[in-house]
Order: sequence, then C-alpha cells, then structure tokens
Amino acid sequence: MFDKQIFDSRSSSYKRPYGAVPMGTVVELTLRPRREEGFSRGVLIAKYEFQDNRVEEHPMVWTDTDLGVDVFTGTLPVAEDYTGLIWYSFRLEGLNGQCKELGPYQLTVYDPTDEVPDWFGRGVCYQIFPDRFCRTRIPSPMGMVGGRTVHGSWNDEPDWRPNDRGEVRNRDFFGGDLKGVIEKLDYIASLGVETIYFCPIFEAAENHRYGTADYDRVDPMLGTNEDFSRLCREAHKRGIRIILDGVFNHTGYVSRYFNGDGYYPGLGASQSKDSPYYDWFCFQNWPKEYESWWGIYSLPAVNEHCPSYREFIFGGEDSVIRKWLRAGADGWRLDVADELPDDFVRGIHQAAREEKSDAVVIGEVWEDGSNKVAYGVRRRHLLGYHLDGLMNYPFRSALIGFLLGASGEQFQEQMETIRENYPPFAFYSAMNALGTHDTLRILTYLGTGAQRYEWSKETRANYQMTEQEAEWGWRRLKLGLLVLFTFPGAPTVYYGDEAGMTGFADPFNRRTYPWGRENQEILAYYRSMGRLRKEHECLRSGRFAWGHCQGGHIAFTRQLDGEGMAVAVNIDSAEAQVTLPWPYPSATDLETGKRQLVRSGVLTVKVPPMGSRLLRWKKGG
Repeated sequence: MFDKQIFDSRSSSYKRPYGAVPMGTVVELTLRPRREEGFSRGVLIAKYEFQDNRVEEHPMVWTDTDLGVDVFTGTLPVAEDYTGLIWYSFRLEGLNGQCKELGPYQLTVYDPTDEVPDWFGRGVCYQIFPDRFCRTRIPSPMGMVGGRTVHGSWNDEPDWRPNDRGEVRNRDFFGGDLKGVIEKLDYIASLGVETIYFCPIFEAAENHRYGTADYDRVDPMLGTNEDFSRLCREAHKRGIRIILDGVFNHTGYVSRYFNGDGYYPGLGASQSKDSPYYDWFCFQNWPKEYESWWGIYSLPAVNEHCPSYREFIFGGEDSVIRKWLRAGADGWRLDVADELPDDFVRGIHQAAREEKSDAVVIGEVWEDGSNKVAYGVRRRHLLGYHLDGLMNYPFRSALIGFLLGASGEQFQEQMETIRENYPPFAFYSAMNALGTHDTLRILTYLGTGAQRYEWSKETRANYQMTEQEAEWGWRRLKLGLLVLFTFPGAPTVYYGDEAGMTGFADPFNRRTYPWGRENQEILAYYRSMGRLRKEHECLRSGRFAWGHCQGGHIAFTRQLDGEGMAVAVNIDSAEAQVTLPWPYPSATDLETGKRQLVRSGVLTVKVPPMGSRLLRWKKGG
C-alpha cells in the first residue's frame, strides 16, 4: 500500500536525496505514522533486483513526535559497486502485534562516472524523414535496390493502397535528398534548431529505410557518402549537430546481408549457409523460415550475440558506429533500443565515446525506460554507459492527454514519475516530441481529439479537418508548444509540423514538406519558440520546480544563476489563478512587458481561458 501521509518518496521531509541516486549514496528515509496508530518499530526492506533480488533489512528508529505523528528514521546505504534498481518497502510494527506495510518504491541507482554530454538536451532538435523533406531533382530509380517508383509531383499522396497480395510495400519514393537538406539548412537554423535527427539514410529498398540494405552506403537516391560529410560540415558551421538513426535489431530482406531477392552479387544468408552473414540470422527452417521483426518477413531479425555482427556494428575500428561518426555525425538514435541486448547497447556506447568523446546515444523506448522489461529482461538503459537519453513518449502522452482534457494533476504525476525514476542526465537529455514518424500529425490529433484508428484507411487518407477542428487544434497546439519548448529535455520538432502539416498515422504523417504553402502563423510561432529556447539559458539547463497543477492548468519554473522563468498554461474555458514558488523580488510578463512584485516567495498569476503566461526575472535586467 501507499500512504503519502506516512511516506512520500518525492518529499525531502521523507527521502533525501530526491529521485535516482549515484552508486555509493546513503539515502535518508523518514516515516511519519499517526501517533494514535501506536507503532513502536519500523523496518526498511530493500530488494536489490540486479543482484538476484538479494534482500536487506535495516531498522527504522523512533526519533521524535511531531504534531500528532511519530517519526521513524533510517538509512539505506547503497553499495559503491551497485547499479540497478532497488525496490524498497517498509514495515511498521506495534507492541500489540499490529503491522502495516508500505511500498514497494523504486530507487534507481546509476553510475556517475559516465560523463554524459549535455549538448543534446539544451537545444531544439529537428526530425527529418529524408525522402519527404526536400528534393533537388526528380531521381531515376533505374538500377536501385528494391524495384522503386518515383512520384513525378512533389504534391502527390504517398501510396497506401495494398497490392493484389494485400501488401503495402513502401516502395514509392519522392526523392528527397541530402543536397535538399543542405539547401534548407538556413531555414532549419531559423527555427532555433541545434540538432538534426535523421530517420535512416542508408541504402534500403523501402522509402522509410528501416530495412537496411547496406550500412556502409548512403542510399543513392539521397546522394553519396561525401554528400553526407558535406552536410555535416555545413550544419556544423551553423551550430547544428547531426544524429543518425541506427537500425541494428534487423536488416532488410533485400540487403547484401540477407539478399532475399538476389539483388546483390555476393552470397547472402538466404542463399547459402556458407555466406559470411549466415550466422547473423536465426533460421528455423533455412532458407524460408526465420525470425523477423514483429513477424514482418521483409525485416529479418539479426542475432545480436553473433561475434562477427558485433564486430561489424561496433567492435572494429571501421565499424558502422565509428565510420559514420568519423564521416561527421555527432551521435546515434537506436531504433527499438529495448529489443537490443544490454551488452550490445553498451558496446555501441563505448565505440561512440571512444570515436568522439561528446557523441550521444539516444534510445527509442515508448515507456518509462528506467524499469523497462523486454523479452523477460529488465533493461539497463539509464544506469550509465548504455543510453544517454530516451525518446520521451511518456511526455508526449501526458501532454496530449492534458491538452485534450486530462487534469493538471495527472500531467504532473506522470512527469514526476519520470523525473523521480530517471537519473538527472537522462531527464535533461530526453527527446521530447509531440509528433514523430510513428505517430499521427499533432495538429490532426489535437484538432480531431483522437487517433481515429477505427476509421477506414480511405477515410483517414481523404479526411480534411473542419474549420472548427483546425481552430481548436491550433489553439491547443500553441499551448502545448509552450510547454514543449520550456520543459527539461530537447524539444523535438517533426519536419513539417511547424508548417501546419496534417495527417493521420503512417503513411499520412509522412507526406512531403509543403514548400511555399506553409501556414505562416504556425511557422512564426515555432520560430518564436525556437528563439525563446535558444536565448534563455535557464530554459536550456536550468533547475526545474513545479508550481500549482490542478484541474485545467499546469505551472512550473526553470531557474539558473541569475535568471528564472515561470510557465503557466490553462486549457479551461475560464480564467485560472496559479501560484508558483518564486525566489525573486519581481516577475516580468514577456508578452505585455508588465512587471509584477512578489511577496513571501510566491508568484500568483492569472491565466486567461485557453491561454498561457510566461514570466521572467533576470538579475540586473
């Protein structure tokens, strides 16, 4: 059971320090049961999950009474060499034999010696789906892997109807290329972007390129390996880093490794057991029956324990991880990271850091990554020397839920769970987004109020929001963007969201960028948010604290040295009065310029219906 009056793991009155702790920390714990319950003894029980669930018990000593409660205190001394989860609970005992149990609570213990680069979580990240961003010519698909077709018109709809075998093969391309991205780097920089995250760029048969055909080669429809290095050089001149998508859980059926269709001249695993790649895959009945990603035959799963595969991906001096960092990349995002073995992820991390000391490794995990279980194994994602941050889908779910009517308390609870469970480096390096290539367009979601999977694909393909839906979608999105760009973690923009693109889930969320047809009001607001994030250091790395979150409003502050920022958002149809802790003598509204004096360390602001307030204090200004 849980009783916050007796123990609240998020309050310094009950637990110090807050949240996840470095190994070797002594955690101070306090229980406060009501005196009338008559408890005379407390016991702390700690279960070390990553040491075969070893259990320790520590006494909780009665130390005081305080306003009708008994105070029991104790410590949990975390070993110097332990990283992992500790599940701790309490037992209160009375002289009359009564007993009360509390918990279990999660304590994340991480290795602080892993020096995580802080650049990713500071600035704005921009996600590009390469085939659909910008093209400099209409390419010919002749001779390219996969039997591709190319749309002549940039404004065509992506193919979505199944063929006569019931398959949507994703072989239609629009021809977006790296030179097109280079041409648009100044545009990207105008959004305040400091990191570009690319969906896969390596040769592949499908337009999404998640079934890699050749890890050593940029897809020729995108350009050449030298085009990629040039892109990195030009981006770096503008203060923009590049993160690549690493898809290492599976390859393509059409690939030089599996070579299911015989396109490549060498022997693939499906052609001969003498292939150098045969041991990379897991065949139940060679060559037709094999493990694949989620049963999709075109994505044969690899055996990540195979020594030659490990050498190829991260072990050798010319491994995939090292090669592309040397070519100019600054980090990797690992596709389906929770489906990769922990030691495989650790090998990637080690190779990346050795090759480039400030390279980052971000993982795709859709849940709370601190306690994620995949294939029966509790993952070590955030314990140090594995992943530096995660795609923060819990943030997306919580914020969209709030914008569509969930309470401020729910948003705070969901985000406080992440903040408590994640080491600080992971909380501040999270990839926060409202939309990605795997989700429907955020304007559509907020306008229609649902994902609409119950609708037919044809209905979703042709759906146009009503004027009222479009208006409500934009009003909600505007509030969501303020939270996104001021919350800890990297605010991540999916290409085209800033232009007002709409669409339900794949492939309608992967339409081409509407160059020359952008929604200028939405674009201007995204740019203003990008400037806000870039110009205010407290939003980039400042301490975080909650204000009053209740009903239809949320509030929080960011503080760093001589600057503080207060954020308040109200989704209700009535004005809200919100309070925030504010250690400064005044606050200035950034929209109106009006200055407000503060008394007793509490800032009280009135937030208009479906509106927001953003206030700032800066020393000497």
